Amino acid sequence: MPLALRSPRLRRIIVAYSVNRLGTWFGLLALVLAVFDHTHGAESGSALASVAGSSSGGTAALAVAGLLFAGQALPALVVPAVVARVEASERQHELSALYVFEAIVTTALAVIVWHYFWLPAILFLVALDGTAALAASALLRSEVARAARTAVELGELRFDDGLSETERFDEAERRANAALNVAFSTTFVLGPAIGGAIVATAGAPAALFVDVGSFALGALLLTDLHPHVDNAGGDSVRARLRAAAEHVRAVPLLRRLFIAEALGLLFIESGAPIEVTFVKQTLGSGDRGVGLLLTMWGAGAVLGSLVFARLVRWPLGLLLGAGTLGIGVAYLGLAASHSLALACVAGIVGGVGNGLQWPSMISAVQKLTPGSLQGRLMGAAESLGSLCVAIGLPLGGLLVAVTNPRAAFVIVGAGALIATGALIRIGDAETSADPSDSDGSHPRTGVEDALRGTSEQFAHEHSPT
Repeated sequence: MPLALRSPRLRRIIVAYSVNRLGTWFGLLALVLAVFDHTHGAESGSALASVAGSSSGGTAALAVAGLLFAGQALPALVVPAVVARVEASERQHELSALYVFEAIVTTALAVIVWHYFWLPAILFLVALDGTAALAASALLRSEVARAARTAVELGELRFDDGLSETERFDEAERRANAALNVAFSTTFVLGPAIGGAIVATAGAPAALFVDVGSFALGALLLTDLHPHVDNAGGDSVRARLRAAAEHVRAVPLLRRLFIAEALGLLFIESGAPIEVTFVKQTLGSGDRGVGLLLTMWGAGAVLGSLVFARLVRWPLGLLLGAGTLGIGVAYLGLAASHSLALACVAGIVGGVGNGLQWPSMISAVQKLTPGSLQGRLMGAAESLGSLCVAIGLPLGGLLVAVTNPRAAFVIVGAGALIATGALIRIGDAETSADPSDSDGSHPRTGVEDALRGTSEQFAHEHSPT
């Protein structure tokens, strides 16, 4: 990871990403708590209360679920098109414009929460904000990969062990992804704690205004990033999306990777609502117990992200499978835990798995994708993650409702283990690449072998400018 941070451009991108992620946590907590507080006392005759069974508690839960759905599932349906539109634009500051747009929308949310609470307006604005956020994240990941390759070309990142040009590009991208993942995992731990303190002391609107400031700072730091891509399948959004879809169809390994990852994420994301019920009801540890388990899981994620950064030359298939396996084992460990201490140990294992799983997936997709299509495929990956969150959360709640927390953990843990097998088989897939292409300096998975020929072709045709 320190190697990646030698590039001033990469450092600036990672700082902007970190600040934005922290602010996003503040805003999310502020909105969740504000929506819960305003709807918890809703009259039983309201439409929400009727759907929720005429219970103010049910009304609040339904409202929060609607908030999360609006911010995750709805944006996921349109993000690839938004990314394609931004990449087609020749304007200079499109990425910063997305952050400015988020700042404007969040300001409106702060005003509504402060003075004119109206749930439909909040849900609409959250959907807009979520769309911009996912699109910006996809474009930023694409820019990180591009900046890593440029840093190699400029000599900012140097490798002294005889790696080929393609291998240097690959390693630079993985190190950059590792640095970004460490930043994400760190904000995963610090964001909820700091955000909760801000909301508790200054109120939800104040936390939202802090979020606005993070967007403004991110926009300033990223003003020189220009995500426009030439020769990307055509000028229209439809043509560019078609080019991305054709690439997925043309690379069976990439298609299988998306399918297996979707299977794994569905079970992984189902665990969150089970954890809350398990700790509070099964273990009887209350809110502090929930907070401690989540903290341990976050600490494990930081550790996992550091491990990923250290194992940058290990096969991606192995790391992806290990991450998914860690989460599955953690869920089974939670099912067997009879004390909060044992549950926290399982949480650390699951967090390490989280820290390995997603960056391995991102790196694998990047290695199977030409530079001209990076943004749209990153958009597809971000959309996949958001859809799995939107489906997985209610699925976990349903499993608890029809069984019990321990049985629900066994089901999602077993599902994650099944996905592990699929992901490892994809990583070890046979390809037509000649094994002699490797200089033996580090192990490679089928993902790396499959892209060996295409990456060199695109290095000539679509080199970053």
